[in-house]
Amino acid sequence: MRKINKIIIHSSATKPSMDIGVEEIRDWHVKGNGWKDIGYHHIIRRDGTLENGRSFEVAGAHCKNQNRYSIGICLVGGVSEDDVKIPEDNFTQPQFDQLKVLIKWLMKEHKDIKVFGHNHFANKACPCFDVQAWLHAQNLGGS
Repeated sequence: MRKINKIIIHSSATKPSMDIGVEEIRDWHVKGNGWKDIGYHHIIRRDGTLENGRSFEVAGAHCKNQNRYSIGICLVGGVSEDDVKIPEDNFTQPQFDQLKVLIKWLMKEHKDIKVFGHNHFANKACPCFDVQAWLHAQNLGGS
């Protein structure tokens, strides 16, 4: 198993009406970007369903200079229904519930793991919510 010390939270930058998952994002990453696979390790759909992407054994392709030791989790949504250029925290409660369960499990599996939003490492709105504030509100600490 590779050493993992970070969880990086992303959004798919899709409208709330788009219920996509691993297969659609894999298609974008492979056909659109020319990557060998989906860049994320997990996708959380609008209804809270957790879908597996890349194996944890394989470094992701989700955050420049951070992939080697991180796990990438993507929440579906993150932009306005009316304008995809407008970032928006439009995630559902089931998505946040699943995210909490997943992070708690990963924290048990990897004792020194820290959680960040993609925007911590890049000048982006992604994941379109304050990850640190959310972690504290969920009693999951913060980085």
